[in-house]
Amino acid sequence: MNAPIIQAPTIEMLKLLEEMTAFSAPGPGVTRLLYTPEWSQAQAFLQERMARIGLEVRTDKVGNVYGRLKGSKSEEKVILTGSHIDTVVNGGDYDGSYGIAAAMTALHYLQRTFGQPLRSLEVVSFCEEEGSRFPLTYWGSGYVNGMYNGSEAEDNADADGITMKTAMAECGLESDTVVDADKDTDGSSGVRDDIGAFVELHIEQGILLEKTSTEIGVVQAIVGQRRYVVKVGGTANHAGTTPMTMRQDALAGVAEMLVELERSAAETGAPLVATTGRLEVFPNTPNVIPGEVLFTLDIRHSEAIELENFCIYILATLNGIAVRRGLEIDITTRLNTIPAPMDLGLCGVLEDICQSQGSSYCNMVSGAGHDAQLFAPRCPTAMIFVPSRNGISHSPEEYSSPEQLAAGLNVLTALLYDLAYLEN
Repeated sequence: MNAPIIQAPTIEMLKLLEEMTAFSAPGPGVTRLLYTPEWSQAQAFLQERMARIGLEVRTDKVGNVYGRLKGSKSEEKVILTGSHIDTVVNGGDYDGSYGIAAAMTALHYLQRTFGQPLRSLEVVSFCEEEGSRFPLTYWGSGYVNGMYNGSEAEDNADADGITMKTAMAECGLESDTVVDADKDTDGSSGVRDDIGAFVELHIEQGILLEKTSTEIGVVQAIVGQRRYVVKVGGTANHAGTTPMTMRQDALAGVAEMLVELERSAAETGAPLVATTGRLEVFPNTPNVIPGEVLFTLDIRHSEAIELENFCIYILATLNGIAVRRGLEIDITTRLNTIPAPMDLGLCGVLEDICQSQGSSYCNMVSGAGHDAQLFAPRCPTAMIFVPSRNGISHSPEEYSSPEQLAAGLNVLTALLYDLAYLEN
């Protein structure tokens, strides 16, 4: 490891994090959904702060914000780092925001301490990752990597019926350019082929690091995910006059499906997990047999073939239950991401950095999805975790100590130094 001792200014990062929490809808924790006023204010704030520390600032068609520290070898590919600005409803202070604040602090420190890098460094605040408002996830990084082309904004709407295209226009983004799926607002393609490496720093959102008193998680892979929306149709009828043997009860059918989902996932064993987090019953009246139920499936595994096999099995099982009960069933895929291994070379550099900085570390798999997984097939990608207290995230109780956040910042800064300043 050739990098000098790195001591990036923790106070600068913590202040930036604190300032970012102000951009939130009323209520517990932080709520900053895509293309809301709070979101717009946060992205505008970051643009101002990026410009203040001397970065070249730009946005793309979907609202991703970039700040570039230009390198002397402009022909070489960019080293990109950052995370997402959006949150879940009533989320915490650190998920996504920490990766952005740390990246900005790291670039500012590197510029002040070592001057211009050889390769351009760029911090990104992705417009969206969580899927909390619209039925899409990874909208920001997906646009950069070709998962989306922008035209999806026409057809996807939130719970109030507001389309993404309309919401973009309300934020001042040029919604008419969304129709032109191949071009960005500056006339260039939205898909970037100029990225040489991507690095994301994030809180763990799990309890492994805390339980093992480990300071840094070096992520080896991110699990693949499948998300489905399942609609089960039966017959709504009077709860008092319809005999039990003559019912087509959609909710009773779904209850059997969910019990079978839990049983099958437990039988398959770790690292597979399967969850139903949302259930909608119609007409949702005490004295009416449910005629329709919508529910979600979230299935994850770190091995692609195991994930595929379980999904094939469980979807066939759900269909079988529906047929036996005389119910209709419709299954729509909302997300299909394959497991994403991180770059082994970068993982090795991270291990060297941790050793040189005296930080304890462990190699681990991420059970949560992250923007980094969309970059992994396209360029060398690394992900760094710091502990989450009690494993809690997506909650106002989300917390990592200043010391833990500082350790992650220093590891990130050292890796960026290695990638951008050294003659590799």
